[in-house]
Amino acid sequence: MARIRIPSTIVILFVTVQTGFLLFMYARYSSFMPQSEDKPSQVHILILSSWRSGSSFVGQLFSQHPSVFYLMEPAWHVWVTMYQNSAKVLHMAVRDLVRSVFLCDMSVFDAYMPWKRNLSDLFQWAVSRALCSAPACDSFQRTDITSEVACKTLCGRYPFSKVEEACKTYSHVVIKEVRFFDLKVLYPLLTDPSLNLKIIHLVRDPRAVVKSREQSVKALARDNGIVLSTNGTKVEDSKYKVMQEICRSHVQIYETATLKPPNFLKDRYLMIRFEDLVRDPLAEISEMYKFADLSLTPMLKSWIYNITHGQGSGKKKEAFKITSRDAVSVSQAWRNVLSFQKIKKIQEVCRGAINILGYQLVDSEKEQRDLSLDLVLPRRQNQFSWSSFNPKH
Repeated sequence: MARIRIPSTIVILFVTVQTGFLLFMYARYSSFMPQSEDKPSQVHILILSSWRSGSSFVGQLFSQHPSVFYLMEPAWHVWVTMYQNSAKVLHMAVRDLVRSVFLCDMSVFDAYMPWKRNLSDLFQWAVSRALCSAPACDSFQRTDITSEVACKTLCGRYPFSKVEEACKTYSHVVIKEVRFFDLKVLYPLLTDPSLNLKIIHLVRDPRAVVKSREQSVKALARDNGIVLSTNGTKVEDSKYKVMQEICRSHVQIYETATLKPPNFLKDRYLMIRFEDLVRDPLAEISEMYKFADLSLTPMLKSWIYNITHGQGSGKKKEAFKITSRDAVSVSQAWRNVLSFQKIKKIQEVCRGAINILGYQLVDSEKEQRDLSLDLVLPRRQNQFSWSSFNPKH
């Protein structure tokens, strides 16, 4: 009896087609199966902002809460290690790191800190109350309001493994990040079933941002170079090219989240203006906490009042510190400090963001200096249509 020889390539092709067909049928079948609505036990909050927009202050509003594990800008490690790349190229690495931190998997830092580490090796670790209290450090209780100085003194030598250990004991993981320039980059995290992610988008009047950035020119020079893709060359941004990119990113993020957004963004995006926050702190913070499924404690209310009702607008050396200040004066300081020529240039490069985010342009130095003229416009009726709250007027 004659045997029929079938070439191995045909066999492989047949098996491949058969496997593909089975996967296709499985996918179709799965699409009809009821999807589990169970959410992860932890809530994940990303505070999405840009440099000098008040994001460190907002981060502290969450960090000091006893239910929150907070990290400030963990993607700093990515940018420092890979500084010769552009922000766009680094988006994926930043996103992967953020996802791992949300899942309390701190092995992701091995690529950026391969040596044996302590808590003090993590960027801005001491501003995290969770890393200054048990189980990360035995010097403070979870309900304490901690200070960066005291934490640095007492907790810096604890092993890095305490970061992951502590993270797993909290109901909320909050990350503040300034290194995302496109909301669509975050879609894989928003659709990831292992995450329960919500985004708080913090914005600030670009003119006030420039005034604050001018206090920190050298500190921002390397990040500026990454934003402008200068292959590692530092930039001081005297021509406001970085500000132009920052303003463009805020417009992109806001419009993506509010103009025909995908269904998975519903009730998971909240835009907050820094100016609204400092004018009515408790109301705005209560709104953010409700969005994040948190509640205010009496101790937090007292701390928030004290931190926003200090004297003056802060010293240059305090540019990256959270100290007690007159928060409303801080938000308006640019009107007395910047020249009108600078204001005109900023308004040229950021006109779209100023209009869309609800700020008023000034046409003269007289308007700029007239503090009785309110340049923060009321929030529009549809501005928060994808949040869980009714807008305030």
